[in-house]
Amino acid sequence: MRACLCPIMKILISNDDGYQAPGIVALHAALQAIADVEVVAPEHNNSAKSNALTLHAPLYVQRAANGFRYVNGTPADCVHIALTGLLGYRPDLVVSGINNGANMGDDTIYSGTVGAAMEGYLFGIPAIAFSQVDKGWGEVEAAARKAREMVEQMQRHSLIGAAPWLLNVNIPSLPFDALRPLRLCRLGRRHAAERVIEQQSPRGEVMYWIGGAGAAKDDAEGTDFHATVQGHVSVTPLKVDLTDHEGLGYWGQTVQRMASPASQGEAD
Repeated sequence: MRACLCPIMKILISNDDGYQAPGIVALHAALQAIADVEVVAPEHNNSAKSNALTLHAPLYVQRAANGFRYVNGTPADCVHIALTGLLGYRPDLVVSGINNGANMGDDTIYSGTVGAAMEGYLFGIPAIAFSQVDKGWGEVEAAARKAREMVEQMQRHSLIGAAPWLLNVNIPSLPFDALRPLRLCRLGRRHAAERVIEQQSPRGEVMYWIGGAGAAKDDAEGTDFHATVQGHVSVTPLKVDLTDHEGLGYWGQTVQRMASPASQGEAD
């Protein structure tokens, strides 16, 4: 198989579940058949860390018995360190996952899985975040096989090692042959998160736990929620620009009024 993909791809893998998670182990096993693969992942679970970087504490890199390197930091830390000195070369692709549970709709804002992939994208490298829809690692080997198939197809179409792009992929937790074709989707939306959970600590202090994610609010046809319920693998291209382009006109007029001498006089 390696003979068909020349030169050999170089892939950096990370995740947010930690370097020992079944998802990253399965993904590494699948991709090492078609590429030179390096793993740099968090030492512990770092779910919902988004794009956070550790700036006020030292980071240490250690190597596990299986060759994986792990960092006492966030997913974005791992990719950042790898790309700014640890690897010593520029990979063709950054892959994050396979996450233990879906990253759809509003989840992508908080996701450490997406954050790791986005860090690669910010460095100008194509990147993919892979997640399984259901938690528990059921059919994780099938998900890894689908991930490898997608990477092979992208390499075949000269999409890897070229201009950067960022994809969010959610794979239903189904046997490989039961997975339906890729479906290009927009992100859905969730309802607001559930109420915070209050508990009392052994010392009598009030503790707070973030509540569960809200149920799907926009799961109409065309969304990642809808596609995965139908058994399709959802593929959503993401961007980093948070500018409200549609609102620029409105805010341009508003800011102009606010900055006018008349407006300043009213404020005085």
